[in-house]
Amino acid sequence: MTTVDLWPDLLDCLDLTPREPGVYEGRSQQLEYRRLFGGQLLAQFARAATLAAPGKGLKSLHTQFLREGRTGEPVRYTAEVPQDGRTFAAARLTARQEHGIVAVANASLHVWEDGPDRQTVDPVPALPGAERAAELPLLPWESRAATDLDTEKSEPPVFELWTRVPRVRWPLAPALLAYATDLTPIGTALRPVTGVTQTDSGRAFVSAVTSHTVWFHRPAEVGDWLLLRQHSPVAAHGRCFGRGDVLTGEGTLVASYAQEALLRFL
Repeated sequence: MTTVDLWPDLLDCLDLTPREPGVYEGRSQQLEYRRLFGGQLLAQFARAATLAAPGKGLKSLHTQFLREGRTGEPVRYTAEVPQDGRTFAAARLTARQEHGIVAVANASLHVWEDGPDRQTVDPVPALPGAERAAELPLLPWESRAATDLDTEKSEPPVFELWTRVPRVRWPLAPALLAYATDLTPIGTALRPVTGVTQTDSGRAFVSAVTSHTVWFHRPAEVGDWLLLRQHSPVAAHGRCFGRGDVLTGEGTLVASYAQEALLRFL
């Protein structure tokens, strides 16, 4: 799908260039893909938010995708910060290309504090062996899954993906986690449909993410295996919805996410 080394290409996209106060520009991924990948926009929104409100960690990112982005064209991000207090900050972000606004986002940031620490999650399963490698072209790092995402049989709309984002400096970690959460929710929603997989996009169905939210419960860290556990509780009226959790191998809940998408069968 890509003719370049995707990992350094992705890192380069996250190196946003300040153009003027509150305005940043990011290069787009060099992908042989029909439109701008939404994960790139999520990751760059995350970077723009932390640049606009330095000294605080990203705790939530709520994104709406308004129109199809163009590959090979940079994206300019405008950040407005209506709140920047001692512990909390909020940023309103707009992503533009030459043909107009492609996405908007609201980000909330927080200085990580000490306090009660509790979670309620199901136990984490064992990491699958290397023979269960999951080939996901847009993820430039190792991933594994005990079950197949693209199955032509009717299967429950659940999917667990183990993924190991390479270790990076801390400010990039939430951006890369946001990037990873955008890849498989639609495929999870398609699992109950007999004879149809994500590879049938454009033939059996058309799809496009319309909104995506990520909540960071704890400071994001990468470099070790993470489990993306997701399910799609509903698909109706030409849309599908999915939600998921990001957990460490020890079972610590790091982040949660939710996505709504167009899913229109032809």
